[in-house]
Amino acid sequence: MFEHESARELLVVLGTAGIVVPLFGKLRFGVVPGFLLAGVLLGPGGLGQFGETFPWLSWITFSSPERVQPLAELGVLFLLFLIGLEFSFERLWAMRRHVLGVGSLQVMISAAVIFGGSLLAGLALPGAIVLGLALALSSTAIVTQVLIEAHRFALPIGRLVLAVLIFQDLMVVPIVVVVGLLGGSSETELTWSSAVLAVGVVALIILAGRYLHRPLMKLTAATGSRELVVAIALFLAIGTAVLTAEVGLSPALGAFLAGLLLGETEYRHQIEVDIEPFKGLLLGLFFMTVGMSLDVAAITIGPLAFLAAVVVLVAVKGIVMFAVARSFRVDIAVAVEASFLLAGAGEFAFVVFTLARSGNLVDPGLLQFLVSVSALSMLVIPVFGALGRRVATALADRIDSRVHSASDDDTTALADHVVIGGFGRVGEIVARLLTEEQIPWIALDLDADLVANAHRAGKPVFYGDASRREILGRVGGSSARAFVVTTDKPGATEHMVSAIRRAWPDAVIHARARDATHARALVDLGVTAVTPETLEASLQLARGLLMEIGLPDDAADARLAKLRESETAK
Repeated sequence: MFEHESARELLVVLGTAGIVVPLFGKLRFGVVPGFLLAGVLLGPGGLGQFGETFPWLSWITFSSPERVQPLAELGVLFLLFLIGLEFSFERLWAMRRHVLGVGSLQVMISAAVIFGGSLLAGLALPGAIVLGLALALSSTAIVTQVLIEAHRFALPIGRLVLAVLIFQDLMVVPIVVVVGLLGGSSETELTWSSAVLAVGVVALIILAGRYLHRPLMKLTAATGSRELVVAIALFLAIGTAVLTAEVGLSPALGAFLAGLLLGETEYRHQIEVDIEPFKGLLLGLFFMTVGMSLDVAAITIGPLAFLAAVVVLVAVKGIVMFAVARSFRVDIAVAVEASFLLAGAGEFAFVVFTLARSGNLVDPGLLQFLVSVSALSMLVIPVFGALGRRVATALADRIDSRVHSASDDDTTALADHVVIGGFGRVGEIVARLLTEEQIPWIALDLDADLVANAHRAGKPVFYGDASRREILGRVGGSSARAFVVTTDKPGATEHMVSAIRRAWPDAVIHARARDATHARALVDLGVTAVTPETLEASLQLARGLLMEIGLPDDAADARLAKLRESETAK
């Protein structure tokens, strides 16, 4: 049987999700602000404080956010795990300049400025250090979810912000060590052995994942049980998070590493689809706990002090982020949007403040004030994200208009876009999906009528032979994020792949193949990923047949996955 209180809190969470998700989704306000506001309303600082006066309110409110905190933290782990699934070590390595450069400077300069301001305000040295370290970090959960909801996670802004957040997660263990030392905690004694242990565990996770994840997932998938695949994926995600937490690193970093390793297997799409609902619900609970952290009564009594503190915090962090990004030659529009998104405090601030309270490093009254300021700054992240997006768009439009006025060639300013070779049925579908995700693209085709019709519709489609290097160069091939070859003529496909690979050896190329034989030929030419058209059509036909004769969905999918793997491996 459920514990009575736990069952009631679960009902409140489920009921809130049932109201917040459709309501705020319909209002196009975003579910993150909805859950944050729900936490404020239902928490101990909102309606929860009237539970004793009106007993019926205790059925729909939370009296103690700490009771649901473990489940809320699972939501953050799932979010980072799913983000890891979308990445690879190659893409992460490509981001190293932003992770180690922008990320490190953002943390160090933000912490130094906040530390200096705290000293000037009269705070003692230990308290000033705590403030600097706690408030220099940003909210991984809220910022990434805001980017995902706005379909901007795959854009340059998403990669820059994620790079900074990854470095911030790496800074968790040093910050815990420093705060523990200031409080005289023997548990966080700074030794070389603890640092070596943390590095060793991360190396062990990566090494084990490289050689064990794929065989384990293959063995699991061979059983035909989708539930077992999900169970093993969750075991790896949570187990890796627990392992990193045990050596003092962020559990979110462990979940991200697990996702990164599973993202290199062929099972990542199925895992992502199956785990997504759990992530959404538990992450909503995390956002609610942030809202519950607000001391509404104190804010009501002295709103100006809280408002001033939030304004100073977001201004300092926003200016530092913008300056650091521009120093690394990040596009001005991207730097502006990143400065808005990363201006608030993060969930790790609450951990640091708890350590500071146990070590008597900061006055308890000031700590409660700082907790509310941090929660308030996190509450406005979705609003700041929307505002930063508008400012960045306006800046980008202004810059684009200047570029276009200086040149008649609309393709010269392209960067970080996708080049599509062939704009037939397949190419148009790919372009539509890229447009929905706000990823820039440009297409080439030799069908003059098709190009003319697309151009009249305002689509960036141009007449040209995509197998010629000089044509690809004119559409920004040197700065393209990826190439997609969608032509239905095997010879033309191979010529385009060869031209791309000769011009840009490290380019990412996705290609459509006529059949499995053609697919193998394209792989030999250096295609990053290939989709055999006849194979996929045959597999989907077979899937429908298997389901019609009574085979369960998960069993049919397992059979298809096994056949797809064997056919593409021939």
